[in-house]
Amino acid sequence: MPDFIYLASQSPRRRQLLEQLGVRHELLLANAPGDVAEDAEAIEQVAAGESPGAYVQRVTGLKLDAAVARRERRGLPPAPILCSDTTVALGRTIYGKPEGAQDAARMLAELAGREHRVLTAVALQADARRRLCALSVSRVRFAPMDAAQIDAYVASGEPLGKAGAYAIQGRAAAFVARIGGSYSGIMGLPLFETAGLLRLAGVW
Repeated sequence: MPDFIYLASQSPRRRQLLEQLGVRHELLLANAPGDVAEDAEAIEQVAAGESPGAYVQRVTGLKLDAAVARRERRGLPPAPILCSDTTVALGRTIYGKPEGAQDAARMLAELAGREHRVLTAVALQADARRRLCALSVSRVRFAPMDAAQIDAYVASGEPLGKAGAYAIQGRAAAFVARIGGSYSGIMGLPLFETAGLLRLAGVW
């Protein structure tokens, strides 16, 4: 069994969390020079009537499919491949990454003063035959936020590229009144579930 895994994620937070566990890993990123172009935005489209849980697990599986094909295409040594995806949900409404500052402000105004869910799916391609999956669901309650607070946070640039338009490990922590569940899952990689998958695969 290899002594490392591939991490198929652009997120520096997921890499940081894997390092926290002491898991040796190498990045397996899409769209390297000379590689086949991959359309991440198409993968992340929400299907009609899709629940947040079904959505985040489906997207994670599709990202893992793409990563497995990427490793094979590049002729890289075999090793387990880890993928993860996070979404924010208020009821059945899915809040992905904002399209810009105005969209980020809209999301934050809708989440302010309310409790929402953060769903993070994890999938590990252990070998050619085994795929292991887990889902972490946490709850976050935001304190009320006025327009000036939202505008100042959006102006920081932190909400862009984040599901739900916020990063709990950043400035948004000032508005988080309560959480229930996995802090690392809210960040983007639930360590308890991830460690369990790695143990099942025999690599941690």
